[in-house]
Amino acid sequence: MSSASLVAFTSPAPAVPAAFDLVRRAPPAALAGIVTEMSGYRETNGVRLLQREPASLVVPLVIGFGGAFSLGVGGGPADDHVSFVGGLVAGPVAIGSGGDACCLQVNFTPLGARRFLRVAMRDIEASIVAPELLLGRPFLALRGRLAECAGWDERFALVEAFVQARLSDAPAADPAVGFAYRRIVESGGRVRVSRLAAETGWSRKHLAARFADQVGLTPKAVARIVRFERAAGLARTGAAGGWADIAAECGFTDQPHLVDEFRALAGLTPTEWIALAA
Repeated sequence: MSSASLVAFTSPAPAVPAAFDLVRRAPPAALAGIVTEMSGYRETNGVRLLQREPASLVVPLVIGFGGAFSLGVGGGPADDHVSFVGGLVAGPVAIGSGGDACCLQVNFTPLGARRFLRVAMRDIEASIVAPELLLGRPFLALRGRLAECAGWDERFALVEAFVQARLSDAPAADPAVGFAYRRIVESGGRVRVSRLAAETGWSRKHLAARFADQVGLTPKAVARIVRFERAAGLARTGAAGGWADIAAECGFTDQPHLVDEFRALAGLTPTEWIALAA
């Protein structure tokens, strides 16, 4: 599995030849800011796959029509799911499959997921949820149609239409939360929560409560993930020297702080992470 594929995977693919087929599709312009990517995934050789995926700011909807995935959040016990929605979690997720999984995944932004799912994102934080519990019978009908499709293009078209139809009368995202979320991302996770509160005209407590509803994590937790993802990206490209340079560039207090955050958010030290990414 490769970057931004199943369940926002950011770890490298396992060293198993021809273990899976992966087809990616960019969302249409109408879903800009709502969906970041769609992908079709089919395992091909029956070999069991295991990965530990780091925290991310993607809310995946996985629509399965094959074998189940085994998912354990933040070191907790694993449960099997064929289809699921994954809430944001400030920690790693362990994912296994038996070599017979097949699914279509839609990666939502947190604010896009809030509109599409129409639930408070705090209610699914660090959770794996059956989509029919959130989307009802229309999801089950969609899943049945996808399983019968001849190819990925037809599946992608059906899912795009389903998402757009559900969004047609969905409440808009909170503009102040959207502003604050963008500020965190654009600053690389370095803007202070106190400044965000001042810029929105809210107290820090109210800002955190609105983030919990619209995003599922606090502004501080979102900033941690943004800093981690930036550090991981710089390490992957080699664009910022060693780990001490990356720590300074990304706003960590020092290199030990960066190490602690990698352990908390990826379940690996930076050295272990880059060894897998090589």
